[in-house]
This record gives sequence, structure tokens and C-alpha cells, in this order.
Amino acid sequence: MSVAKPQDQSGSNSPEPKYPVDFEVASANRDESGGHDLHRGLKSRQITMIAIGEDSRISCLAADKVISGKSLAQAGPAPLFIGYTLVGFLCFLVMAALGEMAAWLPMSSGFTGYATRFCDPALGFALGWNYWFKYIIVTPNNLTAASLVIQYWVSREKVNPGAFIAVFLVVVVLINYFGVKFFGEFEFYLSSIKVLVILGLILLSLILACGGGPNHHATGFEYWKSPGAFKPYILEGSAGRFLAVWSTFTTAVFAYLGTELVGVTVGEAANPRKVIPRAIRLTFYRILLFYVVLIFFLGMLVPYNSKDLIDANKKSSSTASASPFVVAIKLSGIKVLPGLFNACVLIFVFSAANSDLYIASRTLYGLAHENKAPKIFGKTDKRGMPIYALGLSTVFCLLAFLGCNTSSYTVFGYFVNLVTMFGLLTWISILISHIYFVRARRAQNIPDTSLAYVAPLGIYGSYGALVFSCLIAFFKGFALFCYKKTASKGETPKFDTSTFVTTYLAIPMYIIMIFGYKLIMKSEAVKPETADLYSGKAKIDAEEQEYLAAEAAQAGGPESRGQRIYRLTLGWAF
Repeated sequence: MSVAKPQDQSGSNSPEPKYPVDFEVASANRDESGGHDLHRGLKSRQITMIAIGEDSRISCLAADKVISGKSLAQAGPAPLFIGYTLVGFLCFLVMAALGEMAAWLPMSSGFTGYATRFCDPALGFALGWNYWFKYIIVTPNNLTAASLVIQYWVSREKVNPGAFIAVFLVVVVLINYFGVKFFGEFEFYLSSIKVLVILGLILLSLILACGGGPNHHATGFEYWKSPGAFKPYILEGSAGRFLAVWSTFTTAVFAYLGTELVGVTVGEAANPRKVIPRAIRLTFYRILLFYVVLIFFLGMLVPYNSKDLIDANKKSSSTASASPFVVAIKLSGIKVLPGLFNACVLIFVFSAANSDLYIASRTLYGLAHENKAPKIFGKTDKRGMPIYALGLSTVFCLLAFLGCNTSSYTVFGYFVNLVTMFGLLTWISILISHIYFVRARRAQNIPDTSLAYVAPLGIYGSYGALVFSCLIAFFKGFALFCYKKTASKGETPKFDTSTFVTTYLAIPMYIIMIFGYKLIMKSEAVKPETADLYSGKAKIDAEEQEYLAAEAAQAGGPESRGQRIYRLTLGWAF
């Protein structure tokens, strides 16, 4: 049965262009609660670079022993390469599913709104709060990490880390408070620096692997042969090699988390129908270049039994000295790069904290607009800033001051477990929403040709990705149940209760939120024939036409400084 397309009160006729290319359409519009809307002030180049920069959990991949160094020492180069490749493909399928929905209807509530509209309001409720929980944990974690990086130059005995945490927190809050245009421009430059650093790191890795380092030792695939490509994990033989590969999935997921940021920015993107598909398409190449290639070179540069790598994993350091790439640099005989690399790591984690606070505030804003959080968090000021949502999210950033005490680092290790599961549940929810979205548009006779972007593998890609994501989530803590034989050493294997709880706590929380909402609010799953695919679309169509008209009017005009820098550096590629 075909469902007629409803018309918004705004109508479908495009108004005359009134704004410059970087216009903020919503500045004159008020929401139903009497507040203001988010402003569409994020430009194409800004969203593209922010998406690339957020893929740069490369800050963790390149600099954090927990992500790449520990996995390399634990599993070997081949499992690390296989794990990051497979999970990278999974990540692309998630982003493609999100991109199809976002290009059709760029909602200010992001993927929380898609879950509510296309699947079940209960899923939207659980997804939104789950995502907010994730970012009020990861933001203070990154602030603490930034203070630890500073200790490369200034020890905690000289200056308490709390002083640096306070400075970083104030700066991050101010950047977010100044508005989306300032945030977008600031993150554009930071993300550009991150991309250049990663490209430089890839080039350096290639040179070192080919023998261009001071020691002129061309490693090639030497370490894949000795000590070997696989290091059996827990068990021996083929079973141990399989578990080695599986153990890399969880760390790879943590590295890829954040790519779904595009789904949060759609509410503030100028011309989202063009920007979002471009950002999604580039995700494949970013994954291939920034993760798979980098991990491939890492396996060529450092053997998994390297003493330096093992020692770095044993230390409680989060500076550049703990990075497996610094280990590779040291093995090659280069002495001057670790300090410079540490400065780059500082930029990485600071930028991550900045964008994470942005995501937390917009997620809470989206929940309020879906009537799943107090309405006050859905209010914005005249600049389009959700100040109340930003304020509450900032309060949780004070958790970063736990980093003033070294004994609290264990707590942040548990936080990483929580964040990974929260991220997996987010991916699962996005995939479920996409499956329901495809079913709804098929039931309402909306062909693929009507969409600005269509997921390459369609609904079947989402089904496959959903199964893979569920398997990773369910078996995330498999190592807790596998005990090595230690009787000969006089040791008794122990079950780590704290790690088990933090590994799986998010799952019962998620289930409780879904069924608790359904029980209290009496919500029902959305039927494909009656799913709301059009509300708000006419207004977005009009804004898009207005933007395109303004862009055409300014064609051939002077470039802004940011546009010129982007065109002459990274614009040709991204």
C-alpha cells in the first residue's frame, strides 16, 4: 500500500536565498517549546574533516599501548591485521546504514530519532541514553589522558595532573560554548593536523620497513616469519590462532568507535544531503588508509616478542613512550621523534575530548527533543547552543579529576570496558533502525532512486553486520572463562569479577531501559506501513534549495581562509 506524502506547514516551495554560503538556517526558527533550534553552521569541509578526525581514535591506535601494542604482543601481526580489516568492514556497513537514513531525513536528534521513528520509541530511548552514557565516560577519560601525556615533559611530582585537567576542561567547554561555527572551524584545523600526522606516520613506517632508517635494516616480512605471524592465545595450535584473531575484534571496535559522529552532526550540517553521503563514502577509504595500512606496517616493524614492546605494555604510562610505533622508531635507531610524536598525541586526545563533549551535549539535546529527557535540555540560546545539555554534560567531565590519584587509573580501565560495550550496542541499534527503515520505505513504495544515498549492500549488509556485532558483544569477555594451567607454578586461576561486571554491565542496562520504557510508556513497535518517513522533510528540502541557491550566487567569489587551506592541502583527497 502506498502512503501519501504529507506536507509540512512550511510548504515545499524554496524561498529566495537570504543567507551566505555558511548560513545558519535555523536562526530564525523556533521549536515548539519556545526555544531555538540548532543552527546549520557546519560546512562541508568541516564535517568531512571532523569525521576523519574522529576516525582518529587513531589517537588510541597510534599512541595507546592498550589498543595496538597490547594486541600485537598478545596475538601477533596477522591476527591484528585480520581483526582490524574485518571490524573495519563492519564499521563501514554501520556507517552506510546510518548514511542512508541521514541523507533521507537529517534529524537534529540524530540516530536516536531514527530508532524512535522507524523501529520503536523504546529503542530510541535506550539508544540515546546509552550513547550519552558512553560520552560522559569517554570525555573525562580523554581529559585524564591529556594530563598523562603532559607528564612526558612535566612529572606529576612537580605539577599535579589536576592543574592540566582543569586547563583542558575550561578550554574544551569554552570551544563548545562559543557556538557550532567556532567549534567546526577549530575542529577542522585540529583534524587536519591529525590527518597530516597519520599520513606522515604511514610514510615513515613504509620507509623504515624498506630499510630507510638509521640502522638500514629492511624488516619487510621478517617478523612474520620469526617469531611468526600468529601468537596462539590461551590455547595452542589452530584453536589458539583462532582465539588470537578473535581477541583483536574488541580492541578494533574500540579503535573504530566514533565514526558514527556523522549521525550526530546532521542536525547542524549545511546541505546535509550532499555532505553526509560524501562523508560516508570516504569512510571506506579512511578505514583502509588510516587503520588497515597502519596496522599492516606496525606488524612489519615490531616483533610481537619485542622486549621493548612487552616493557611498554607493563608500564602504566600513556605518553608516547608506550606506543608501539615509538618502539618501532627506537628499534630503527631514530632518537629525536618520540618527543614530537608525544606532542601530536596531545593534540589527538585534546581534540577527542573536545568533540566528545560536543557529541554528549547534542545527544542529550536530541533526547529532550524526542521527549525522552527533561525538556529543559532541548532548549538553546539565540546562537543555537544547547546550553543546558552542555552544562549537564560538563558536570560529568569533573570525573577527570580522579586522575589526580594514580590508584584511580584502574577505574578508567573499567571505563574503557563500558565504553566498548556502549559503542557496540549503538552500532547494533543503528543497524536495527536501518533494517526497519528499509522495510518501511519498501512498504510505502519509496524506491532507491528517491534517496540521496543508498547503502551498497542494502538491508542484507545490515543483517550480516548485526549478526557479527552481536557475536562480538556476546563473546567480548571470553578470555575471562578460559584459564591457563598454572598448577605447576603453584598458582590458582581466579575469575576477575570486576572486569566481568564492567564488560557486560551495559547489556542488562540496555535491556532494562528498553523494556522499562515499554512498560511505563506503553510504547509499541512501529509498523512499516505507518512509519513516519516524511515529517520535517519538506522543511529540510527547502533549506537545501536555499543553501544551493546561495552557494550558486557566490560561485566564483573569494575563498575563505579555511576553504583555501583545505583545497590546497587535503581537499583534493577528501
